[in-house]
Amino acid sequence: MADIKEHMKVIGKDGAPVGTVDRIEGDRIKLTKKDSGAGHQGHHHYIDRKLVGSVEGDTVKLSVNASAVPETEASGAKV
Repeated sequence: MADIKEHMKVIGKDGAPVGTVDRIEGDRIKLTKKDSGAGHQGHHHYIDRKLVGSVEGDTVKLSVNASAVPETEASGAKV
């Protein structure tokens, strides 16, 4: 998590975009509001650190495909 910085791209294992890092909050990556999908505008989405596979350059690569990011994470709910 120490390697993850603001404005880094977050992509799934499949290379599909998930969002952009707003900041780190505890054990979660807070994504920028602008990356919220339809029906989710106006609030932040979160990714649990356990889903981070690696950090390469300015990109956070998840260990799961973008489509597999749990809805509980995408909605900002804590698990």
